[in-house]
Amino acid sequence: MEKITVKNLFKVFGEQPEEAMSLLRDGKSKQEIYELTGMTVGVQDANFSVMAGETFVIMGLSGSGKSTMVRMINRLVEPTAGELLVDGEDVLQMSGDELVRFRRGRTCMVFQSFALMPHLSVLDNAAFGLELSGVDKGQRHERARQALEQVGLKGWENAWPKELSGGMQQRVGLARGLTVDPDIMLMDEAFSALDPLIRTEMQDELIKLQENQQRTIVFISHDLNEALRIGDRIAIMEGGRVVQVGTPEEILQNPVDDYVRAFFRGVDPTGVLSAGDVALQSQPTVIWRREKGDVRAVLEQLNQYDREFAYVLGRNRSFHGVVSADSLRSLLDRGGDHIREAFLPDVSVVHSDESLQNILPAVAHQPWPIPVVDENGVYRGVISKNRFLRTLHWAEQGTLSEGFAENLQPEPITLKDSL
Repeated sequence: MEKITVKNLFKVFGEQPEEAMSLLRDGKSKQEIYELTGMTVGVQDANFSVMAGETFVIMGLSGSGKSTMVRMINRLVEPTAGELLVDGEDVLQMSGDELVRFRRGRTCMVFQSFALMPHLSVLDNAAFGLELSGVDKGQRHERARQALEQVGLKGWENAWPKELSGGMQQRVGLARGLTVDPDIMLMDEAFSALDPLIRTEMQDELIKLQENQQRTIVFISHDLNEALRIGDRIAIMEGGRVVQVGTPEEILQNPVDDYVRAFFRGVDPTGVLSAGDVALQSQPTVIWRREKGDVRAVLEQLNQYDREFAYVLGRNRSFHGVVSADSLRSLLDRGGDHIREAFLPDVSVVHSDESLQNILPAVAHQPWPIPVVDENGVYRGVISKNRFLRTLHWAEQGTLSEGFAENLQPEPITLKDSL
C-alpha cells in the first residue's frame, strides 16, 4: 500500500517562482533559468511513491535536490507546484493547524546534526517532542524511556548530552523521533557525521528497529554502501530530477543512464545480488522418472556434449543430485544401474534468494557448479566459479547490465529420457 505519493513536484528557490516555472514549460534547463533569473530549480517534476513499512533511500550528489525533497514531505520547505499525498491526503492543502498536527503526530525528522539541548537530560531531550504537544510529564517520560531502551540507551536517562559520544547523541536524536510514535520517519543524512564504525552500528540499530516496528522511513544519503545496506528501494536524483527508482538489484543490473551507472561502479555485488539473479541453466540435466535406467546412455551423452557433470531432476524439475562422468563410470564398473548410487556426496544446494556473499564459500570449495533451487526445491540453474568471478568483474567495471546482456541464458541441455 502506498504511504507517500509524490506527483509532478517542483521547488523553485527565488522571488518569482512562477517565472521560473514558465521557463521550465518552455523547455529551459535548470542552468539557463539560473543564468536568466538568478533563481534555482531545486526539484523538478519529481514522481515516486513510498510503500508503507519500507525504507526508501533518496540519494544523489551534493546539489541534486535530495534534502530539499525530504523537507517538502513535511513542508519544512514549501513546494512550488505538484501534489504530495500521505495516506491519500494532500499535505500541500493542509491548513496551518492541520500541518502542525501532521508534523507532531504523524512524522518525525532526524537530522545530521544531533540538535540536543545541553541543559536538558537525555530523558528530557528524548521527551521534548511530546512536551511541545502538551503531553503530561509522567506519560512523556514513560514513552521516552521506552524509546531510549529501543535504541540501546537504557540506564542513560539522567546523563547530560556532553557526557555522551557522538553515536550515543545520535541515538538520543533517534529516540526523540520514536517517542512521538510516528507513522513516517524522515532522516536527512542522519548518520553521515558519525565515524564509520559508529555509523555502521546506527545502521544496524535502524535495521533492527524496522524489523520490529515496520515504520515508513525516507532516508537521505550520499553513501551508496549505506543505501544498499538499509534501503528496500532507492531513488537516484540528479540536478533536481528523480532519474531512477528501484530495488538495489534492479538498479545495479539495469541502470537507466551513465550517471546511475557511475554511482554503482565498483560496488560489491555480493551483498546486493542473489543466487537467482546470477544462476544459469548451463549444465546438462537428466529427468529422473524411475529408479533404474540406462546409465550408460547418460554417460555417452555427457561425453558427446564434452561435459563433466549432469544435474538430476524430477518430473517437476525438483533437484535430486549431481552425477559426474567419473561417478557414472564407477557405477557401471560395479555393475550398478541405480542412478542414485552415482550421486556425488556432499553437494551444497543454495536457495535462489540467498545473497552471493552467503554462497561464496560453497562456490569456492566445490569442484562442480553449485545448484540453485527456489523455495519449492525447483531447479533454477547453477553458479560456476567463472560466472561468480565475472559478475564481480562486471560490477567493478560498472558494466553489470552489459555483462548479463551479453551472457544470456544458454539453450538448456536436457539429456535424452533414459532414466
